[in-house]
Amino acid sequence: MQNSEAMALSAALLAVAGDLTQRIHNGVVARGFTDVRPAHGFAFARLAPDGATVTDLAAHLGVTKQAASQLVDEIVRKGYAERRPHPEDARARLVVLTERGWECTRAAEAAAAEAVGLWVELMGEGEVRVLRECLMRIAPYGPVRPAW
Repeated sequence: MQNSEAMALSAALLAVAGDLTQRIHNGVVARGFTDVRPAHGFAFARLAPDGATVTDLAAHLGVTKQAASQLVDEIVRKGYAERRPHPEDARARLVVLTERGWECTRAAEAAAAEAVGLWVELMGEGEVRVLRECLMRIAPYGPVRPAW
């Protein structure tokens, strides 16, 4: 692959990721969750299903522990998550989604399905499935990090 082709592919993937993030965010806001930012959604993805420590969340988001702690403070204050004692480490606290956090997560899933539905209309279900399989080979486990 030529450098120019690699750059064009990189630009297209970044554009798609940015557009997808915005569409999901817009869908979440349209479903009544007006006090969240895309960064919250990236955190919720790590907190679901079993919770995480602030250290785990920082590593997932690619930020400092202090930045992750501030984000946790914010989502706890807004009622999306709560801190609990860690079941295996008495020194740590586990951050878990509340029912409101799960409702917001389900809203994001519905918005993502709508966004991907547009891809299916454009490319067909088979091509979208192949795209998913190819991308999963490149980045099978994430982490999904916000760009801010």
